[in-house]
Amino acid sequence: MDAIELLQHDHRMVEQLFRDYGSAASANQRKGVVDILVRELSKHAAVEEELFYPLANRIVPAGAAKVEQHLREHLEVKRVLAELDGMSPEDDRMDDLVQRLQGDVAQHVQEEEGELMPKVRDHLDEQALRELGEEIETAKRRAPTRPHPSAPDRPPALTLAAPVAAINDRLRDRIQRRPRT
Repeated sequence: MDAIELLQHDHRMVEQLFRDYGSAASANQRKGVVDILVRELSKHAAVEEELFYPLANRIVPAGAAKVEQHLREHLEVKRVLAELDGMSPEDDRMDDLVQRLQGDVAQHVQEEEGELMPKVRDHLDEQALRELGEEIETAKRRAPTRPHPSAPDRPPALTLAAPVAAINDRLRDRIQRRPRT
């Protein structure tokens, strides 16, 4: 897959996770879905911030403003994910936070797929998009699996901080027996 197809695939997977949350039969099942949402959205945000947004910033005319907007949206999503991450299955706030997260993510996806991604596609050939897709796939395997709202969201600081966060996250995931995706 090329980079845009890969990122859009992530979007579809997250949309399915929101549907899974809505159809979960118990608080523990909903928490399990939340754990996967936290993991997948954290990895997705990290690779967009490390690879996709810097490229868009460079090649899309007036891309810097769009990238800044998307980074602000990522920060809000990370804050909600951080709150959900430590929540017990019985916490009364979970449904409201997931609903808020779903709305934030839906708006973000609509803007990204409707505006930024088409502009990136217009400025790159298929070979470059495939190569970026390969880089994104590799980066997802080493990306943080938890939200880090206080961490840098741009290279080069992100490039230095993300591997340390990812190692810590994966250790915590194993200790807590979190699902792997």
